[in-house]
Parts: sequence; C-alpha cells; structure tokens
Amino acid sequence: MNVLMPLVEGFEDIEAVTVIDILKRAGINVVTAGSPSTMIKSMHGVTIMANKRFDEVAAKDFDAIVLPGGDPGYKNLERSQSIINIVKDFAAGNKAIGAICAAPLILARLGLLDGKIATIYPGMERNLPKPRANRVVVDGNIITSQGPGTAIEFALKLVEVLDNKVKSERIRREIVC
Repeated sequence: MNVLMPLVEGFEDIEAVTVIDILKRAGINVVTAGSPSTMIKSMHGVTIMANKRFDEVAAKDFDAIVLPGGDPGYKNLERSQSIINIVKDFAAGNKAIGAICAAPLILARLGLLDGKIATIYPGMERNLPKPRANRVVVDGNIITSQGPGTAIEFALKLVEVLDNKVKSERIRREIVC
C-alpha cells in the first residue's frame, strides 16, 4: 500500500506528521512530495524535508492520496495545477482520497464531493454540498476530517479503510488513544 502526501508551504504540522506516523505504524508506505522543492515550511515555521519533489511522482504509483490542511497550506495545494491534476486522477480511478481541515474545500471545488457527505474545519461547512459535523466522515473513496485535533482519529480511519479495522484498533491501543 502506497500513500502520497503532497506538502506545500503552510501545511498544518499536526495533520501531516500525525497521519504519516500512524500510517507508517500500520506498515503503510507514505511518500511525502514537496512542491516546489523537498524543503517545505509548515504554517508554524517547522521545515520538513519531503521524500521527493511533487514533479517526481505519478498517480499510478499510489493507492491513496492524503491532503493536509493548514492556512495557507490548503490554498497553496489548490494553486498547484499539478496537485489538482493528480487529485483528479485519483478520483477518476476511484482511489482513496483523504482530506483534513480546510483541504476538503479543494475536493468540493473540484466537484468530488457532489452527492457525498463530508466534514471540514468548523465554520467552513457552507462550502460543502452535504456537510456533517462529525469529526471524521467516510463516503465511498473520500475520507474527510475537521482539523488538527481530529488528526489521530483521521489517521486511524485511513488505516481502517486502506488496510483493516483490526490493525487500526491495535494501533489505537498502542498509542493509548
């Protein structure tokens, strides 16, 4: 199982690093792809070195994509046509797409949430066609979550969807959640 996580300037630290950590605990390969370079500064000023540059990855090599939020992170994700194109490729292939915090807004603007329920950072619900107040929502191939405080639940749900519930529950116990 290979998961792609694009990182752009202003990504939310907790949302990215927590998801990476939990998925790796589950034995899921996570590839971080920085845009425009491999050195990416988070919204809180932490610089992360991504595994690759975004222009070095292809949708065909991955089973899922996870979009962290953050401000201006989600705006920078949406400004990148190459990131938008790969998200569209994942949607066309019915591959898993995770989005947390404000990142579900990107999916809504692409029409990927039409007819689907989803959640988003509180206060942004009007931007979704069928918003829910749940901390984590799964509808088909789309997994959404509300924000930094829901990152562990989001990551555990990703493990459940991408692998299995038994593994997700084992990790939940191991991290004392």
